Amino acid sequence: MNITDINFDKKLESQLQFIIEIDKIKNIMRKSKLFDHSRFENDAEHSWTICVMALLLKEYANFTIHMEKVISMLLIHDIVEIDAGDTFLYSDKRDTVHTDEKKAAERIFGLLEKEQKEYFMNLWEEFEERKTNEAQFAAVFDRLEPLLQNYITEGYTWKKHNVTYEMVIEKNKHIQEGSKEIWKFVLKLLEDAVEKGYLRKG
Repeated sequence: MNITDINFDKKLESQLQFIIEIDKIKNIMRKSKLFDHSRFENDAEHSWTICVMALLLKEYANFTIHMEKVISMLLIHDIVEIDAGDTFLYSDKRDTVHTDEKKAAERIFGLLEKEQKEYFMNLWEEFEERKTNEAQFAAVFDRLEPLLQNYITEGYTWKKHNVTYEMVIEKNKHIQEGSKEIWKFVLKLLEDAVEKGYLRKG
């Protein structure tokens, strides 16, 4: 059954249909395990966690930010993976995934009426481009959570996919653009991970 069968206000129907569609994000599994090691995390859980992180750690931003915008970005940034799937950060395909994700964004946000579609499309593009204060700060937590997960799970994903210290630095160094303080923490975390044998150098 489709929500439009109810024959109610068209805008509300499209908004609710959008909600039903994005519920599929709960089925998109990521490559990182939960902190308790029990299973892999899904995209919805990832989005929720990094929203809480951003709220909790906002004092570490390099600049003034509009927190509502940061949270909005984090809530919608992975919705495109409903169509495009989760591409591993260290995969060779990572550099070309944006085209598929943009196509997905057009379809999924296109379920909404024009004004809201354009709002979410612009918000998603802003996050992807990482040029504004809010996008740079949001990106901190998109990358910080899997780093913490790998440390807590003794390098599970790093080891499984043969990820090196240098690769992690290269793919995550933009954290410092949003928070120099959190980047300092990340560098210490990674050095400790190397010492403990969770992550290898070179």
